[in-house]
Amino acid sequence: MMKKFVSWNVNGLRACAGKNFLEVFRDLDADVFCIQESKLQEGQIELDFPGYYDYWNYAEKKGYSGVAMWTKDKPLSVRYGIGVEEHDHEGRVITAEFEDYYLITVYTPNSQNELKRLDYRMRWEDDFLAYCLKLEQEKPVIWCGDLNVAHEEIDLKNPKTNHMNAGFTDEERAKMTKVLSSGFTDSFRYLYPDARDVYSWWSYRMRAREKNVGWRIDYFIVSDQLKDRIRDAKIHMDIPGSDHCPVELDIEI
Repeated sequence: MMKKFVSWNVNGLRACAGKNFLEVFRDLDADVFCIQESKLQEGQIELDFPGYYDYWNYAEKKGYSGVAMWTKDKPLSVRYGIGVEEHDHEGRVITAEFEDYYLITVYTPNSQNELKRLDYRMRWEDDFLAYCLKLEQEKPVIWCGDLNVAHEEIDLKNPKTNHMNAGFTDEERAKMTKVLSSGFTDSFRYLYPDARDVYSWWSYRMRAREKNVGWRIDYFIVSDQLKDRIRDAKIHMDIPGSDHCPVELDIEI
């Protein structure tokens, strides 16, 4: 059966809801719609999408991080975080178990200015990959979200001037290489290995989006055993509302 999954870093759900979030949600009509950076606490927004079950993971710190998931099919189970105390206070992960697969929405920590959180990011990468590999022992895994890394030079407009900036350090890129050599596939690059100038995030500065000076840092990653079922992987660069745009996976599952 064909499934449509959508992921969007909304950079503040209340702000995005005041723009076009509801319209985009309805127009894309996803089977599962995932968001990152909700930046809110329980009870701070009311959204009613008939026909969907909704799940939320909030950061303990107010106005920070946070992920959510809306799904037409009720999951067999839902878990929050990855079971590692160091990581599970920031509202970064929801995992929904379905009959034939796991689906994860994840907001990967940013290494921040001057790479002050890079060491933490490295621990996160190892622990999150271990979490996904453990799930994969049971059934295939699909995970999506803002992974805060442009993997290759083709994935951002200005690789040379951004080398060793947060999101394009050798360390972060090596961790993504490790993911993709551990039995997982970047769905967009699988279908479009040579696509250039296709990005999912643009700085709010210097009219970056207008000039398409961007980065591809939002992904759908799938277990290798599912890659031949991928039918399309879209990046909706024309959809405004955030400094990120939605990304989509269409897959037979």
